[in-house]
Amino acid sequence: MEAEPPAAVGLFGERVEIARRYVEALASDGVRRGLIGPREASRLWSRHVLNSAVAGELLSAGQRVVDIGSGAGLPGIPLAICRPDCEIVLVEPLERRTVFLQQIVADFDLTNCRVVRGRADDVVDECGGADVVTSRAVAPLERLARWSVPLLRIGGELLALKGSSAADEIVRDGAAVRALGLVDLEVVSVGHGLVDPETIVIRGHRISASARAGKKRSGGTRRR
Repeated sequence: MEAEPPAAVGLFGERVEIARRYVEALASDGVRRGLIGPREASRLWSRHVLNSAVAGELLSAGQRVVDIGSGAGLPGIPLAICRPDCEIVLVEPLERRTVFLQQIVADFDLTNCRVVRGRADDVVDECGGADVVTSRAVAPLERLARWSVPLLRIGGELLALKGSSAADEIVRDGAAVRALGLVDLEVVSVGHGLVDPETIVIRGHRISASARAGKKRSGGTRRR
């Protein structure tokens, strides 16, 4: 398993021991249950946990964050650990993943985090009105926006952790996403000096309701 990077203590502070236990859980139960690929054990800290946690710098105290297609808990669990001042809701439709997430939340006493089983478009009544909707490697931007926008309050923010094609996605899907009521799309990089490469995030704000948002059913899951 990858050695703990020095940046971990800086990011998680006094809660770094929880982050260590999470990495151990991913490397053991996560791999056994098929939530994390065996080859990922050698880069769990740098590629997954720290890569997710640095997005916490984009959150404000007291925000309610809904993480859709949470999978093995990325980015939601690292965010819950490093930002105990925020409420994190993990939305995941697959039972084997939600069982793992519920176990993590209970065993690590993450009182600011809860798990909701369901597709993104099926949990709007329970999880809607969020300040922030996050995701990591879930879907192309237009489809992701269809699932995310109905969960956001007016003025709420999308934070989608993406790869190097983020800017191209905005060019390709920008008009369709704006029609859903999500505007001010931009690519931001976070984690300077903490992760290499820095984490790339597509950020946008919801300005209006749209009848089109959520019209298509979502899978709400990701592939890792």
